[in-house]
Amino acid sequence: MRPVSVWQWSPWGLQLCLLCSLCLGSPSPSTGPEKRAGSHGLQFRLAGFPRKPYEGRVEIQRAGEWGTICDDDFTLQAAHILCRELGFTEATGWTHSAKYGPGTGRIWLDNLSCSGTEQSVTECASRGWGNSDCTHDEDAGVICKDQRLPGFTDSNVIEVEHNPQVEEVRLRPGVGWGRRPLPVTEGLVEVRLPDGWSQVCDKGWSAHNSHVVCGMLGFPGEKRVNAAFYRLLAQRQQHSFGLHGVACVGTEAHLSLCSLEFYRANDTARCPGGAPAVVSCVPGPLYAASSGQRKQQQSKPQGEARVRLKGGAHPGEGRVEVLKAGTWGTVCDRKWDLQAASVVCRELGFGSAREALSGARMGQGMGAIHLSEIRCSGQEPSLWKCPHKNITADDCSHSQDAAVRCNLPYIGVEAKIRLSGGRSRHEGRVEVQVGGPGSLRWGLICGDDWGTLEAMVACRQLGLGYANHGLQETWYWDSGNITEVVMSGVRCTGTELSLDQCTHHGTHISCKRTGTRFTAGVICSETASDLLLHSALVQETAYIEDRPLHMLYCAAEENCLASSARSANWPYGHRRLLRFSSQIHNLGRADFRPKAGRHSWVWHECHGHYHSMDIFTHYDILTPNGTKVAEGHKASFCLEDTECQEDVSKRYECANFGEQGITVGCWDLYRHDIDCQWIDITDVKPGNYILQVVINPNFEVAESDFTNNAMKCNCKYDGHRIWVHNCHIGDAFSEEANRRFERYPGQTSNQII
Repeated sequence: MRPVSVWQWSPWGLQLCLLCSLCLGSPSPSTGPEKRAGSHGLQFRLAGFPRKPYEGRVEIQRAGEWGTICDDDFTLQAAHILCRELGFTEATGWTHSAKYGPGTGRIWLDNLSCSGTEQSVTECASRGWGNSDCTHDEDAGVICKDQRLPGFTDSNVIEVEHNPQVEEVRLRPGVGWGRRPLPVTEGLVEVRLPDGWSQVCDKGWSAHNSHVVCGMLGFPGEKRVNAAFYRLLAQRQQHSFGLHGVACVGTEAHLSLCSLEFYRANDTARCPGGAPAVVSCVPGPLYAASSGQRKQQQSKPQGEARVRLKGGAHPGEGRVEVLKAGTWGTVCDRKWDLQAASVVCRELGFGSAREALSGARMGQGMGAIHLSEIRCSGQEPSLWKCPHKNITADDCSHSQDAAVRCNLPYIGVEAKIRLSGGRSRHEGRVEVQVGGPGSLRWGLICGDDWGTLEAMVACRQLGLGYANHGLQETWYWDSGNITEVVMSGVRCTGTELSLDQCTHHGTHISCKRTGTRFTAGVICSETASDLLLHSALVQETAYIEDRPLHMLYCAAEENCLASSARSANWPYGHRRLLRFSSQIHNLGRADFRPKAGRHSWVWHECHGHYHSMDIFTHYDILTPNGTKVAEGHKASFCLEDTECQEDVSKRYECANFGEQGITVGCWDLYRHDIDCQWIDITDVKPGNYILQVVINPNFEVAESDFTNNAMKCNCKYDGHRIWVHNCHIGDAFSEEANRRFERYPGQTSNQII
């Protein structure tokens, strides 16, 4: 929910059940099926494999016995009802024929028929409980949208027992509301109760209370306010007090978890001698509201952060990674709770945590897992200050990587962008609002140079997750009466909060292709893939081959050799090739698919295969100062699931013109002995170099994180042999370790330590 005015709102609606492990303790995540409390005394859970946390075989517990649902007459409407019973907002699909494996026990429901409007599965028509002629080979499954219902509760969530409840919190500026810049950082604390908005009596109000309120509103800290000014202001205004006696410890995730009292309806004297509580919050660096705040924050000396978030679609969400001994690694989700998540959020300049996510809900990391069993009180300045357990190899896997969603300040950027003409709210032609007060108007964006990075920012600003596609032509979405192009030359890095923060032509519109046909569009998605190269395999498999020219005709046709090969004395002589294997993992939350469909793949007669992407990987040899001395590229002639994790099934196979892609949890292996899996180093002189491999270099296919697409190695070439070492993903090292890597003086001998 967002306000119509500029008042600051909390993103929590506290019909939300509130996350609090301090009150309940946080049990270790179960590796078994996921149980959910349902209505009418039933229990629901997702089970089976391979599956993600929001999909699986549906099982119901009735009369103390777990059972399944038959897929006869099963529909998407029934899946919607079951996903809501499981705590998700809706279903995106359903499965039949025991896709997630056959269950055991009773088959509780058969011929289930729902309209989609029912509040519970018990209201749907069926043959009756336990009456079925099916076998477990017909068990139904559901695929739910990875988004929780506001009232959902699980082991990391508690219900607030106060009645009535504090549903929302906001700050109302004392003066000048409507003209104050966003986010609003100071004002009167107002809470929404069932009968409307009310103020909070400031008697006994403490800095701990302010800390909790600021955390809910997306701010990491609080500061003192000019109490005399607000008391003078309070004497001139009428107030409606609904809450008093607030006493927080300071670690609570929400105001309703603090000790507090509600005024009764018959209380005539409310807050005698007191005034409305006032809070002033300190925004994080990303949301500094004024240049003065930015300068103040920038003037403070800051070292490199020791915690970061990766793989999230929005600021303040992602997989938690920590820096240890110069290398980034993940955090195991054992005992991961809201207190630890809030420490991470505040350390990064956001508010308290909205959700503490387990089970690699923001994708899996790669490499080390540094921490496990973290126990924070919520008051620590850094995650490293919390008691924790150092991980061992057998303790945890990346399928248990912890993640967070933090509370963010409301800055109103989503009100300045919209989509039109699409088949759903996740796609359409991009329209932006420009102009000043009194002259606001909606317009289109020129499609020139519009790509995946720009679409990522647009989808983030819209609050719609990741970008699937950035489209330069949108004639098929031609609808509405908006025809004016008001923005052109948009170029984004992909990290901006809104398109306004990207570079563009300003008021001077320059568009090579005119007309609404060539305006920008997007297709957004809740999930995205994330490709990473297995760097250790490159290091293990690198070697030099002198390959005769008569064996390289097909490679030359596909431009896999250096330009000097064109003037070689074909078919005599040879080319010197640096060969290595590439194992490319998809650790995201969606399958990686080629941008082009099968109808537009290009057939290469010489090698006898189709290319689904012209350039899938770049291979480069660089000098220590970054000068490129040799290069290669790899077209994706076959994107397929070579191998998968233990609980994941292969989906893509190139044989017989099959569908291409890389499933989540699988990897594609390009062996060192296939054509073009090399760099032509015939013209490279002996010396010390950097080997660089970049996946998806042109951002043709959207991913949740492009910063981990590059891999670098140090290498020494003596004219006859090559030594490749220190291979790592581009963002795996600390800033200092990266500087040491770039300043690497090279080997003086062939011994690598």
